[in-house]
Amino acid sequence: MHPVEALLVPLGKLFRNRHADETQSLSHAPELVTANRLTVTSPAFADGQEIPAKFCGTFIGQNISPAINWSPLPEGTVQLLLVMEDLDSPGTTPRLHAVAAFAPQEGGLPEAGLAASASGVGFLPGKRGPVAYAGPRPLPGHGPHHYRIHLYALNARIDLAALSGVEQLPAAVSGHVLASGTLSGTRTS
Repeated sequence: MHPVEALLVPLGKLFRNRHADETQSLSHAPELVTANRLTVTSPAFADGQEIPAKFCGTFIGQNISPAINWSPLPEGTVQLLLVMEDLDSPGTTPRLHAVAAFAPQEGGLPEAGLAASASGVGFLPGKRGPVAYAGPRPLPGHGPHHYRIHLYALNARIDLAALSGVEQLPAAVSGHVLASGTLSGTRTS
């Protein structure tokens, strides 16, 4: 454990019983719900398994996004939207680790495909500008965290940079979600 993380263990233990309300996940927004499913996988970890350190954030790993694969996309897919959330963050809503939009490509996104320098990938603006992938980095001592990657096939392009925040995302994709799928992983610090 990194020395900075060791200093945060008491805080993590203090908030051990405090977790985000999973019902506040973006995936529950009616505008993103669809019955059409995509299968989402990663060669880096199996669904429900631990996310390797390489793909974790500061003090744990290299903050590289894992490769993400998906089943064939529905006809009419114009853009893909990827959202990664920490369902166990100690706040009231799941913490966003990535909100990215990119052109559809059959099969998947390569490792490091969500880097800030990635060509053709748009990111939802954060409080300090566009936000690229931020790997898992649970509060030390807080316990296991569950991360969920959501993938949405859209029949229209959305410009994430034009949105002022995540609260505008459901309206921006309303009526455009063709299919969706999820991949879950865990991490404990």
